[in-house]
Amino acid sequence: MSDTLTADVIGRRVEVNGEHATVRFAGVVPPVAGPWLGVEWDNPERGKHDGSHEGTVYFKCRHPTGGSFIRPNKVNFGTDFLTAIKNRYVLEDGPEEDRKEQIVTIGNKPVETIGFDSIMKQQSEVLDNLKILYIRKVDLSKNLLSSWDEVIHIADQLRHLEVLNVSENKLKFPSGSVLTGTLSALKVLVLNQTGITWAEVLRCAAGCPGLEELYLESNNIFISERPTDVLQTVKLLDLSSNQLIDENQLYLIAHLPRLEQLILSDTGISSLHFPDAGIGCKTSMFPSLKYLVVNDNQISQWSFFNELEKLPSLQALSCLRNPLTKEDKEAETARLLIIASIGQLKTLNKCEILPEERRRAELDYRKAFGNEWKQAGGHKDPEKNRLSEEFLTAHPRYQFLCLKYGAPEDWELKTQQPLMLKNQLLTLKIKYPHQLDQKVLEKQLPGSMTIQKVKGLLSRLLKVPVSDLLLSYESPKKPGREIELENDLKSLQFYSVENGDCLLVRW
Repeated sequence: MSDTLTADVIGRRVEVNGEHATVRFAGVVPPVAGPWLGVEWDNPERGKHDGSHEGTVYFKCRHPTGGSFIRPNKVNFGTDFLTAIKNRYVLEDGPEEDRKEQIVTIGNKPVETIGFDSIMKQQSEVLDNLKILYIRKVDLSKNLLSSWDEVIHIADQLRHLEVLNVSENKLKFPSGSVLTGTLSALKVLVLNQTGITWAEVLRCAAGCPGLEELYLESNNIFISERPTDVLQTVKLLDLSSNQLIDENQLYLIAHLPRLEQLILSDTGISSLHFPDAGIGCKTSMFPSLKYLVVNDNQISQWSFFNELEKLPSLQALSCLRNPLTKEDKEAETARLLIIASIGQLKTLNKCEILPEERRRAELDYRKAFGNEWKQAGGHKDPEKNRLSEEFLTAHPRYQFLCLKYGAPEDWELKTQQPLMLKNQLLTLKIKYPHQLDQKVLEKQLPGSMTIQKVKGLLSRLLKVPVSDLLLSYESPKKPGREIELENDLKSLQFYSVENGDCLLVRW
């Protein structure tokens, strides 16, 4: 850039030694002679001040160390889209039928194309040619775009554009209305870390009438209004890492008719409630939602999963790293409880729920809360059931499970230990079939303990390498049958090891 500064550089995105920033000031900063640019860094730790120098405020930053003054010749303003194509992509002219899908790289980003015609011409001619290009995907993330208008100017030349990624560009979005049909072919729009607001999302979406996937990660979004004429074709919506979102805001997007996947990871969500649906009923909200992701949140109440049972189309759920589902807090037990709570679920945390696992989960649930059911007014004869509202709210599927498997028998309730999230200690005998001189031990081990950890315990106890140990078990209920514990990552509970069973250790 020349030393002559003009006002139009204000707001421009720039790159300096690999760091990105936005120009907030252009001019002289006395007493040092010559022109300066005042920039606000994307990374506030890169700066030195808040836009002030010797008591004079030249510009303002959101962070007290987010600003710097830089000489113009040290700043890279980047290049425009057409020049980047002209400089980097060269094709020989060829017949129409020879066009093949290809990849263009712009700013280290791939642009998928089908046929460029005669781009080695003047820029005006390039512009005309681009209007007929069959470019399907463009990735412009981590570049120096500064406004949505620039994005539209590029995309408007690409009439067949289906996928557009402009993540990590600090964009200025339009304040007025956007003409519909501007991105008429667009199906996937990625706007992660662009600083966009919800109102701006809706205005931009007005120009994408066929949009199917929208990614809005890390924008501090607050859903402020209900989409009415926009986002009606969206099937996937990613709102991850927007910490301002709560369940009341979700009601505003709950009637998007085609929404199948909703990603709410790392939003701080802790509760969810569908007030339009009573116990055992389905909600009218999220009518098409099949896959919900709520990883890395604050879910600590089982009522959250009871509410998910009300979703009419839910088939897959991912809820990793929540207080109720952390690996160190009875992950196997938590999985079974979730499966029993959501009857239509087919996949949990990307693992298929097989029929046998569902049967086991529902039977365990039925037994575990049988005493509570009985005390709340439950009876073997459905006509004599007088269950309390409190029990029905806490266990909305329990009555259905009684109909499916029969009411729990008294003998089951006497022998079944409560299914709790706290550790269930199993008293087990430990024998060594190949070491007759070894004394039989009796140990209490958590049911959630993995086979790998059991081997580690035994390795320390017996002074035998873990890799040499082979484990199996036998149960008094199944005399003569020995079951191998072959998967080190599974728990004792997974193999249905119970109190009084005997671990067999060989090496």
